[in-house]
Amino acid sequence: MGTAALAGRHALVTGGGRGIGLAVARMLKEAGATVTVLGRTSASLKAAVASGAATGWVEADVTDPGRLGAAIAEAVAARGEIDILINNAGAAESASFVKSEPALFERMMALNLMGAVHAMRPVLPGMAKRGHGRVINIASTAGLKGYAYVSAYAAAKHALVGLTRSVALEVAAQGITVNALCPGYAETDLLRESLARIVARTGRSEAEARAELLRGNPQGRFIQPEEVAAAALFLCRPEASAITGQAIAITGGEF
Repeated sequence: MGTAALAGRHALVTGGGRGIGLAVARMLKEAGATVTVLGRTSASLKAAVASGAATGWVEADVTDPGRLGAAIAEAVAARGEIDILINNAGAAESASFVKSEPALFERMMALNLMGAVHAMRPVLPGMAKRGHGRVINIASTAGLKGYAYVSAYAAAKHALVGLTRSVALEVAAQGITVNALCPGYAETDLLRESLARIVARTGRSEAEARAELLRGNPQGRFIQPEEVAAAALFLCRPEASAITGQAIAITGGEF
């Protein structure tokens, strides 16, 4: 696709210190973008820059709109207006529905939905003024279908897909596209944490827990972060300017 396809574009990647966020940051930078990674842990963000996956970093919790807004302003001051926003920060907590207290739903909504809201609001006006922008929300297959024992997470990711579709309509005439990527189980720290919970809760081995999660995947494998990153890169390119308001499944055939 060329190493300078995104030259002159500034991309902000939330949750950019590890997993899918780190893979997206690296691929965008390799395509010529200036990349700022944002997250809560400075060590992983510094490591992303040191490894060449990002140009710079800012520290913030996306559930804190004040700090997040200040961090975005710092990134803009250092590296220019945001042309590409990747809302990747997220997490999952599991519990049966009857044991899921309201606080659990609030935590999942705050991180997986409102984090994207807080990041989009300060950058969309500038994108509209310049007549160009790309927003990609990293959702999940849990934004397209239900899963047992993660009702709060699934509700938040469904909400994120709805947000994506609605905002896309509002900014479609301003040169901005807004899409969601919905990966299945991906080989990340989040997956490893889920496997550890399954092992602890059921007494199964890790191999058995992996087999259980893969049971519904026709390809019989976990999604790689780079596969999600490649889809994000395509959506950032000029050739993808007609693709907006979409929730694109990256699942190995799972529906």
